[in-house]
Amino acid sequence: MRLACLFAFILLFGAAGLLLFISLQDPTELAPQQVPGMKFSIRLQPPRQAYPPGSSQDGDSKVPTQRDTRGWPSLVPRAPNAQWDSRGPLAHRPPGPHPKARAPLRFQQRRRRLLIKKMPAAVTTPAHNLTSTLAWPGPREPSSHWVHLQQRQQERKRLMHEACAKYRASGSRRAVTPRHVSRIFVEDRHRVLYCEVPKAGCSNWKRVLMVLAGLAASTGHIQHDTVHYSSALRRLDTFDRQGILHRLSTYTKMLFVREPFERLVSAFRDKFEHPNSYYHPVFGKAILARYRANASREALRSGSGVRFPEFVQYLLDVHRPVGMDIHWDHVSRLCSPCLIDYDFVGKFESMEDDANFFLSLIQAPRNLTFPRFKDRHSQEARTTAGITHQYFAQLSTLQRQRAYDFYYMDYLMFNYSKPFADLY
Repeated sequence: MRLACLFAFILLFGAAGLLLFISLQDPTELAPQQVPGMKFSIRLQPPRQAYPPGSSQDGDSKVPTQRDTRGWPSLVPRAPNAQWDSRGPLAHRPPGPHPKARAPLRFQQRRRRLLIKKMPAAVTTPAHNLTSTLAWPGPREPSSHWVHLQQRQQERKRLMHEACAKYRASGSRRAVTPRHVSRIFVEDRHRVLYCEVPKAGCSNWKRVLMVLAGLAASTGHIQHDTVHYSSALRRLDTFDRQGILHRLSTYTKMLFVREPFERLVSAFRDKFEHPNSYYHPVFGKAILARYRANASREALRSGSGVRFPEFVQYLLDVHRPVGMDIHWDHVSRLCSPCLIDYDFVGKFESMEDDANFFLSLIQAPRNLTFPRFKDRHSQEARTTAGITHQYFAQLSTLQRQRAYDFYYMDYLMFNYSKPFADLY
């Protein structure tokens, strides 16, 4: 009898000890641990509400030369027309319980996955639907003109997304780094990011940004050297990683483009047909030494007098004697539109309408309009399509074709027609 009681007591004591051990155990130690070859499905949390400029979430600024790209997260590609909600893209939802709906839904999923695979990496947060989320300017009901401008914006962005999806291989998917945003200027008051495209109204756009930032009372009071050689406006790559990603995901991103041949001629006229202490000795001397058979000693010394066919020879040479320059580089390389999902795409050819429409959408002061003055070589006419044809008439058919091929992605992405009938 005593032996039975002792055995029962031992069992009860052991059970009580086991219960006490379980109750004291840390629950995190019971969770499965990550081991090589095994991945756990973790749902990403939606981004927090945007923080105001200057808050700790914006990220601290840093010296421009300190560009650390290590540890940058890969950004999720997003198809331009994909449907999203708070849980992510609808294309990745599991099929519903109805057997009849499974086949077409699977086909749609496969089709969207193929489209997403072709798209390069883009910023995690989708672009703002700028023309529908912000208040309409002026009257309560938008006029037919404003509706037309809104539709034109949607069409431009659609064509740009389609060109990126079609011609950018999946191997080009990559994360945004400071190098990709080095041409983007920041205006924190109105939360605007502007990608500078030289010879497409960039001087006047930077004047507008200075007025928006409260750095000047009007655009007419800002000199050319102040626009281009001062540090009044900050570039996006001068912020740290967190500051860059925060602004890319919450600010309104815009760029303005121009017909590629017209922009090229405008750059040539500005930099090579007028005295220039940088472009003549750096580019002019190298171009003349390489492409002019009997260049005079004076021309080789000064670098002045470069002719347009010689300049185009330099541009098309795969072994250029001197590198590229932002004034004639591709827009697709300056602003990375296949990597950064711009909210607004304006054109130099419709500058007044597009610029003032954009200023209304961001609720800029009503007295601020886009300036129309030409502050460099103001005595000369602006470069037009007619002037551009005169310069390109100096080239052979093959040179024109090669120049068109050089700017083909810009022609395609921004829906510019072929400038010459003999181009294919």
